[in-house]
Amino acid sequence: MTNTPAQQWQPARNPWIVMIPVMLSVFMFALDETISNVALPYMAGSFSVSHNESTWIITSYLVASGVVIPAVDFFSKLFGRKAYLLISITIFTIASILCGLSSSMSMMLFARVLQGIGGGGIMPISQAIIFEIFPKEKRAAAMAVFGLGVVMAPIMGPALGGYLTETWSWPFIYFINVPFGIIAFHLTKMLVDDPPYARKQKNVTMDYSGFFFLTVWLLTLQIVLDKGNDADWFGAAWICKTFAISMMAMVAFFSIQVKKEKPLIDLSVLKDGNFFFGTLVLVVLMGVMMASAAILPSMLQQLMGYTSFLSGISMVPRGAGCLMATVICGVLTPKIGTKPLILAGLVILGIGGLMFGEINTQIALVDIALPNCVFGLGMIMAMVPMMNLSCSTLTNEQQTNAAGVQNLLKNIGAAIGTSIATTMITRFGQAHQMMMVGHLNYSNDIYASKASALAGSFASITDISTAMNMANYQIYHQLLQQASLWGYVETFRYFGLLAFLIIPLVLIIRQKKAAKN
Repeated sequence: MTNTPAQQWQPARNPWIVMIPVMLSVFMFALDETISNVALPYMAGSFSVSHNESTWIITSYLVASGVVIPAVDFFSKLFGRKAYLLISITIFTIASILCGLSSSMSMMLFARVLQGIGGGGIMPISQAIIFEIFPKEKRAAAMAVFGLGVVMAPIMGPALGGYLTETWSWPFIYFINVPFGIIAFHLTKMLVDDPPYARKQKNVTMDYSGFFFLTVWLLTLQIVLDKGNDADWFGAAWICKTFAISMMAMVAFFSIQVKKEKPLIDLSVLKDGNFFFGTLVLVVLMGVMMASAAILPSMLQQLMGYTSFLSGISMVPRGAGCLMATVICGVLTPKIGTKPLILAGLVILGIGGLMFGEINTQIALVDIALPNCVFGLGMIMAMVPMMNLSCSTLTNEQQTNAAGVQNLLKNIGAAIGTSIATTMITRFGQAHQMMMVGHLNYSNDIYASKASALAGSFASITDISTAMNMANYQIYHQLLQQASLWGYVETFRYFGLLAFLIIPLVLIIRQKKAAKN
């Protein structure tokens, strides 16, 4: 069968004009992955729940979008791709209103699930549209802009969320989506067209069994990742049982996808070497990106007393690095190709992680700017060309399905990466606490001198016994702070090391000619 008609299709309008509503939709979806992070304490107070319970506001969104992503190809055939994109934008916008109006935790979780259902279709559809509306020689620049939106939005999320929460109140972090959703809907309706192979099809069937096992797999996996660290992971029987259910559902899901004639997702795209190894690299990068975006503001709030807004602002220099990388990718890709840029990006990302490994509690906000900028520069230089390279040998008809597979795995990578980072911080902090606490005794001259000096200063306001207890408490508090800092520092160092370790995966990928259609 020849695919010539699909290959000859061209958009009726300038691709850069078509890209405006597509990128607006992408930015909205990606922004809501992190905009809630710094507002969780405020929402927990409003709904009278604990901080741990409030994290479901984030995870419910990720789970819902993760479940929908593999079904994007089915819904695109059922409704037509443009129609499904419009439906997704509408659901996302309505759900954003409901999030802001929520008066209870149950209502908020329902609204966030609905928002994830709407948002889940936006990313893979947008990626497929952008990849096919541009000619091959302009795809690198287009994917650079797409990658900028994908990475910049989660980076800007904490800063924007902190500003809106402190200036007005937390509902505005969701209400801000409404005008952009309305604009994106109307511009999409006006500017986006479906190619022949992406229009509404007849006799489309749904893989209900695959969809069921996918839902069970992702839901139970997210519960394990979200609650595992608090429950001491596999030291808790219920975590073991939940994880076993998740793994059985995963095996059942992939078995069905391989054996069924019309599966939910077509896994045959993974046979393409470029796509397989490129997706593996992107999964790791997404895990590093989302984990680092979550733990840096947390570190600044817990250890240095930063407000939610200031901790969010700490991510802005990373955005500057992303902008620089976008320009670099757009200019250099046509000249030197994608692989050299990816390799350079991973090296820069690794250096940025190691630079974060040198921070301490005495630094100012400006001291975080340089490593953050380097981190953002390396992230975009590695991620954007890899998006282009990983799909370069697939046909246009495969793009929507491939984008769904890739975004599903990236979503899982983000969840696993964030969970692993949280566990590493806790375990490394505990290890350093055990190493340092042995030095808090009076046989240690430095400790004895410090304790005596502090007790002397406290003695002016209380008796000597209480003053000694106050001195010991303050020193121990400093020890806990330093141990926690070491937990963050070592985690960032592992981010840097991981960037170097995945370089061989990039070397495996070959820059082939695009697949003949």
